[in-house]
Amino acid sequence: MTFCKLSQVKSISARSVVTTVAVILCMTISSSFATAEEMIRVGIIGLDTSHAPAFAKVMNDPENAAHVPGCRVVAAYPKGSPDIETSTSRIPLYTQQFRDMDIEIVDSIDELLTRVDAVLLETNDGRPHLEQVRPVLAAGKPVFIDKPIAGSLSDAVSILKEAKEAGVPIFSSSSLRYLKNGQEVRNGSIGEVTGADTYSPASLESTHPDLFWYGIHGVEALFTVLGTGCEEVVRMKTEDFDVVVGTWDDGRIGSFRGLRRGERGYGGTAFGTKGTQVLGPYQGYGPLVVEIVEFFQTGVPPVSARETIEIYAFMEAADESIRRNGKPVRIDEVLRLAGWSDEDFPEESAGTGDSSLDK
Repeated sequence: MTFCKLSQVKSISARSVVTTVAVILCMTISSSFATAEEMIRVGIIGLDTSHAPAFAKVMNDPENAAHVPGCRVVAAYPKGSPDIETSTSRIPLYTQQFRDMDIEIVDSIDELLTRVDAVLLETNDGRPHLEQVRPVLAAGKPVFIDKPIAGSLSDAVSILKEAKEAGVPIFSSSSLRYLKNGQEVRNGSIGEVTGADTYSPASLESTHPDLFWYGIHGVEALFTVLGTGCEEVVRMKTEDFDVVVGTWDDGRIGSFRGLRRGERGYGGTAFGTKGTQVLGPYQGYGPLVVEIVEFFQTGVPPVSARETIEIYAFMEAADESIRRNGKPVRIDEVLRLAGWSDEDFPEESAGTGDSSLDK
């Protein structure tokens, strides 16, 4: 055993304290930088839509005007729609664009899941979504599903139920939800919202319910400002136009106009107790990507399952109204037939203008 003089001990102790403090400071600084620079690895399923390269550029390129830091697309599985020509024909081009961005192209969803922390399900065709999302849920990866969430209301119900059963966060939305003034209206800028009218392009795809393919954009904007609680839907349709009117449980009325001829933009008007607000203009994908990145970081979906499913029930009821020669159709009827039960989501039961998941 070696002994030291008291003066030596004091000297050693002083040096030790200084050294320890310096080490702690270095560790703290290093830890802060590690946290700030921590990057969520994102994988994309489906390269048959322009959304895929657009989202990758916003996440990966710091020089992109809409760049959102925090996530990086690192891998992609190209296969999307099996048979919609306007989708399948895009895959070679978008696959090459991903290679040009140094994003790895993989041969299966299972392989993709070994490389990533979170998933963007971008397949343009909603029909394969249920099958494609199941391995993602099994792997426990949070997932954003681009519109449409599915190719049928029953598949949409299954996706939301299976995600809840797996305990995996899931989020689906059109970028039209994040119109700046639409979010302001939702958060009270014109007081209580008393009604709204929205419009968007509404091109049709025979493999999907009419409004799932493109009308979803205007319908999402409608529910953004009105919230949940729609009870009944009636639709008028011609070759070039749709008008769908919903009645909410508190007597409010909301309408969507679908456009297939003439000028086909995005917008609408919201009416409130303190004013009226024109909705628009469309601001691109950036605001949606901000929400996706925050969702991946927190695991908290910014839109409730109830609101998501009610949007698709509204569109399914619109189709059913046409099948019934323009008669009104109740939302709870189409939800019940699709397998939805409020008992599966007791914390999200229908209610007037529900915006409980607003930030």
